[in-house]
Amino acid sequence: MSPLAHVVHYTDAGCPFAWNSEPMLLHLQWRYGGQLSWETVMVGLADTPEVYAEKGMTPEVMNPAWLDFAENYPMPLNAEPRERVGATGLGCRAVVAAQLHAPAQADGLLRALRVHFFAGDGYLDEDAMIAKAAATAGLDPAALASWIAGDDVSSIYDDHTRRARHPSPEALAQDARLASWPGGRRYTCPSLEVTRTADGARLSAPGYQLWMTYEMLFANLLPEAEQRPDAETAREVLDWVPYPAATAEVAQLRGITRDQAREELVAAGATEHRIGSDALWT
Repeated sequence: MSPLAHVVHYTDAGCPFAWNSEPMLLHLQWRYGGQLSWETVMVGLADTPEVYAEKGMTPEVMNPAWLDFAENYPMPLNAEPRERVGATGLGCRAVVAAQLHAPAQADGLLRALRVHFFAGDGYLDEDAMIAKAAATAGLDPAALASWIAGDDVSSIYDDHTRRARHPSPEALAQDARLASWPGGRRYTCPSLEVTRTADGARLSAPGYQLWMTYEMLFANLLPEAEQRPDAETAREVLDWVPYPAATAEVAQLRGITRDQAREELVAAGATEHRIGSDALWT
């Protein structure tokens, strides 16, 4: 069956809002499965640390922000103070390199980069961090490093960042959910552009959203789509997700609270992998 809609997902490996949207985007994949096709476009929030410094995003500003995310958002995050604010561009290039040379591992690499970054294992502009994430995702770190250096990857990455800095008219009409760059407005992370296959009708959901927004968007665009019911057990979620799942992701797919999900996971004998404020489970 051909997909009913195509989803362009604008994101960045180092954005905490994108990390905290993972449960909802995973839920969309669970609910609609092959009825949706997905394309991941890397925004490239900052190719050098100076980009953040010029905006006043110093460690003194960001360290309290990390604590806020750990306390008030669902995904696990190590809020220990960080010595600097690293750039995200190298991590984004790594994902583009995997998309081009090892597409089956590209999503896993993006996930691994996020897990290691938000666990406080390093910075996304460090070769050692990219190598660590590559190994986690089942990629050869040396091969990935070679791919990243290629002109083909640079060209595609430049196209990703260009697309991310030219939002659709529908997104531009939601200006508060966009951000500035020297040439105008850009997508924030995550942003979804959803196009219906049958007639090209498009709906835009730029920036961090609540689950009910995604529910309404897809219900209105694809009322005929089959919707898979929520998972019946935590075990069912762990068997389906292709990587260690966060407590919040299990809760989202089960339609229960994080406390209830944690109780189910423990009762099911799942193994907890603690990361700061919460955990991943296998």
